[in-house]
Parts: sequence; C-alpha cells; structure tokens
Amino acid sequence: MPAGLIALALGGFGIGLTEFVITGLLPEVAADYGVTETTAGWLVTGYALAVAVGALGLTAATTRLPRKQVLVGLLVLFVIGNTLSAAAPTYGVMMLGRVVAALCHGAFFGIGSVVASNMVARERRASAVALMFTGLTASNVLGVPFGTFLGQALGWRATFWAIAVIGVVALVGVLVLVPTVRQAEAPSLVRELGAFRSGQVWLSLGITVLGYGGMFGAFTYIAYTLTSVSGFASSAVPWLLVVFGIGLFVGNVVGGKAAARSIDGTLLVVLSVLTVVLAVFAAVATSPVLTVVALVLMGAFGFATVPALQTRVMLHADHAPTLASGANIAAFNLGNALGAWIGGLTIAAGLGYTSPIWAGAGITVASVALTAVAAAAARRHPARTTTTGSIVTV
Repeated sequence: MPAGLIALALGGFGIGLTEFVITGLLPEVAADYGVTETTAGWLVTGYALAVAVGALGLTAATTRLPRKQVLVGLLVLFVIGNTLSAAAPTYGVMMLGRVVAALCHGAFFGIGSVVASNMVARERRASAVALMFTGLTASNVLGVPFGTFLGQALGWRATFWAIAVIGVVALVGVLVLVPTVRQAEAPSLVRELGAFRSGQVWLSLGITVLGYGGMFGAFTYIAYTLTSVSGFASSAVPWLLVVFGIGLFVGNVVGGKAAARSIDGTLLVVLSVLTVVLAVFAAVATSPVLTVVALVLMGAFGFATVPALQTRVMLHADHAPTLASGANIAAFNLGNALGAWIGGLTIAAGLGYTSPIWAGAGITVASVALTAVAAAAARRHPARTTTTGSIVTV
C-alpha cells in the first residue's frame, strides 16, 4: 500500500479523536469552566452540527478544486480548531474551536476516500479506503481511552494539544506522501445533487440520524453514568472506554460482513437488538459487572450499523454517490447532536444519569420503524443500480 494512505489514516485518527474524546472529559471541562453537565454536552452537539454543515457545504464548495490541496486546507483548519480548543480561556472560545475543527470532518473523509481509491489499482481500491478508515476505528478503540487518561492525568487541555500535534504530523504526511492525482472526469455538482431526487436516499439519511443518534445519546454522558450510577472511580473511565472500543471494533467488522448479505435485513436486526441493549443497560446500570457487559454490547451493536448505513445511501444514490455519501456523514453527526441534545434535556429535567440511555432506546425504536418503512418501499421499487465492489468496513 502507498505510504500516503498512512498519512490519510493518521488524519482520520486525529479527526475521530477530536469528535469522541470529549465524552470522556466532560466532567473535567464542565468543572474548569464552571458550567453544568448539560451545557458541557453542547460541546458535543455543536461539533456534530458543524460536521453536518461542513460535510455538505465544504464538499460542494470544493468539488472542482484539486483534491490534495483541499485535504491540506482541511487539515490546516483542523489544527487551528484544536489549538483554539486547547488554549480556550472561556467556554465560548472552546465552542468556537470545536466548530472550526468540525468543519473539516465530513469533507476530509469524503474527499480522502476518493483520493485513497485513486492511489491504487482498481482491484485494491476497497482495501485502500478501508485502510484510511482504520484511523477512525483506531481513534475509538485506542485514542479515546488514552486521550481521556492523558486529560485526567495532565489536564484536559493536554489532550487537545496532543490532537493538534497529530494534525500537524498528518498535514506534513499528506504534503509529502500523497500524490497529486489527475481526475479522470470533471466532477459535476449538478450530477451529485441529482442523487437527492431519490426518496430512498432521504429515507436512508433519516435512518442514519435516528439509528446512530440513539446510541450516541446514551454515550455522550457515559462518564457521568459510570461514576455516579455504576460507582466506578473516574480513573477507571479510560479503561472502560477501551472495553467499549473493543465492542466498536467487533461490531464494525461483523456488521460489514452481515451487510454484504443483506443491508436492510442487517439494519432491522441490529437496530432492534440495540434497542433492547440500551433499555437493559439503563435498567442494570447500578451493577458494575452488568455495566461492563452492556458497554461492550452497546458498542458492538451501535457500530454494526455503520457499514450498512453508509452503503445503503450510496446504493440508492445512483451514479453520483460522493455528495450523498457526505450527506450521510452529516446525518451521522446530526444523530450525534440529536442524541446529545435529548440526553442533556433529560438530565436537566432531573431524570438522572441513566435517562440519556432510556432516551437513546426511544430514538432507536423510531429508527427500526423507519427502516421497516424504507425496506418495504425498496422491495416495491428496487434500486436501479447495485453495488459493484466490496462493502468497505469503516
């Protein structure tokens, strides 16, 4: 594999770390700025909403620009945003840093996937894209737990300084190692926008918002649940996130294989089981042992949906999947924002730290219903195109 893929994977690692590490550091950030848990949770919601804007806006705005230069510009934005977060004297500046860093998220993965696939022979494209997305998976399995540990040991700002350094290294790697690839066909924004004429594309985006939003609503305030309900010490949170990350990894791999056989069938089964897992987790959260088991299962079934969700929207986007794919990344983050917002409302209402998990289960029930509607419609009107390559586990 070309060395440039490692640079892209490192960029994905840093971006994934920026998004998710804040969940393990919310108590420290809230205490530092003197804000409530709900207000601190807006740092998650604000990031997710900015990703949604950037995934669509920046991808569309840079359609005709050279892809390598766009990736470099996106990483510069990423470094600036995390530097702002690390040095932020006030909560408002911290939020600004989160928003700036988030703007590059969706466009980086959408454009980076195209660049990665063009760096290798046609028969190795799926493997190249999978390698790039390995950085995102690694950020959840390894980066978030150890980023939380670093933040608890040296202060939460140290984590964001470390992420900024990762961004600089990835930026240099892209400049040096990623070749300038000539685009075989001039991209067309009009053609890409045409994908949104499909009702199934919109249904797919809705399933992503609800399916991912349920799991993330439960995960946003997990540090509070683990310490205040399950009775774990704050020093145990990073190691519990490692356990959660193992579940993510397993679910991602298994979900990709299952989606290769049946996308809608996989979504119906996995989302249904995820609903049950979330409800049981909320009910047994006072038990440390059962909490650990529930964490693994929540991670596994939560991320088992990702390959099917991403593949479904591309399948129904006909011959213009780039912007639709970016829109689905936006939908993932709208789900993050929705889940975090509703979870924060339940805590602010005095319902306790298990209430975001109950709320997540409710959101996931809605995703099951929408998936059933979409699957029935797809059977009545089959897609005109089929996937031509291997499903990439992301």
